[in-house]
Amino acid sequence: MSTTPPHSAAPAGGTAVELASLARGLGPFQRSVASWLHAALTAVSTAYNDVRPDRRVRRPARHGAVRPDGPGAAGRRGGRARAAAAGAAGRVMSVPDAPDTDGPHSAGIHRAVETAGSERPPGRSGRRHRGATLDRPAGPSTSGPLRLMVRDVHVVGRRAPMLHLETLTLATGECVLVAGEPGQGHTALALVATGRLAPFEGSVVLTAADGSTSTARDVLRRVSGVVDLPGISEPDDTLTTATVVAEELALARTGSRRSHVHRWLESHELATYRDVRMDDLPGPVRTALLTSLTAERPGVRFLVISLPDRHGGEPAAWWSIAQAFAARGYGVLVQCSRSSARELGATLEPARGDASQRATPVESLRTGVDQMAESSHVPELTVDLDERPPAADGTP
Repeated sequence: MSTTPPHSAAPAGGTAVELASLARGLGPFQRSVASWLHAALTAVSTAYNDVRPDRRVRRPARHGAVRPDGPGAAGRRGGRARAAAAGAAGRVMSVPDAPDTDGPHSAGIHRAVETAGSERPPGRSGRRHRGATLDRPAGPSTSGPLRLMVRDVHVVGRRAPMLHLETLTLATGECVLVAGEPGQGHTALALVATGRLAPFEGSVVLTAADGSTSTARDVLRRVSGVVDLPGISEPDDTLTTATVVAEELALARTGSRRSHVHRWLESHELATYRDVRMDDLPGPVRTALLTSLTAERPGVRFLVISLPDRHGGEPAAWWSIAQAFAARGYGVLVQCSRSSARELGATLEPARGDASQRATPVESLRTGVDQMAESSHVPELTVDLDERPPAADGTP
């Protein structure tokens, strides 16, 4: 009759028999080592079975079989239920209102401007959570008119100052043109104004129609988009238009499949450029395409179009595109060279001062309607003296 304990492991018993048979042909030292190994394996096997007595009877569940519940099964089920509940709660999202369209536009690139941001499906937004948290208060309401104000911003580069701007304001509904010498000043201004770069000095303030303000960079990034910034947001020249559209639609979370890309290009009347490389697109078409894709992102209210004149074409073409987006309710900041600004009718003095002052873009043109000023204007109540009621005693 076997004296093997009920919870002893079969591999340990087999190993003991093999060690005993081998020990007969070994010397005294080898037999002592084999005996020590046999005792150690037996002790480990017995201790393991005492801790997990159910290990011998648990087997992987077959198809259609019910696996017995072990310790922690309820916790695993509860963790999966909590994860499912959290996922369902995270899917409750809202869509910010897109700026209104103002006036019809012609076909081609004007059609791309007209339909930009108008195909966002309901129930989708760019962020799953926009409310306040314990460590981050909720920012100002971004559904109404907004204004950006850059005050005393100073950005220092690795070798020299990059930007020294005293003040610049941009409201929704306005189109502002800033001109400057080619260099890093345009890059610094675009990144600082949109909250993507912290300035060395100064601040960028976002003001809502109700008077609430915010300087949080995450709020600035959420309401702004940078279009075709060299080395930052410009697409690779070797990519085709369809590939760039798919990538941007994926960032906007509006669907990036081939059918979505085809539908987007057809609705913006840009399907003829589907297989054209980005470096072969005409300058105005490229500007209209990338600006329309940036406007697709949920919550974007400000657009920074960086140096569209570097791709050629008449300045009046990309300037009209920027004005069309401003007429739809976006705040548009356009960066260009001094020669392009003068061609658009701006009067600019020669650049003077140190390196940072020469590199800083200066405001050249401002068009559109300041929605913040319109929302704060209250018509004055007046009374026509000729329509006053007659006095009670009959005097005129």
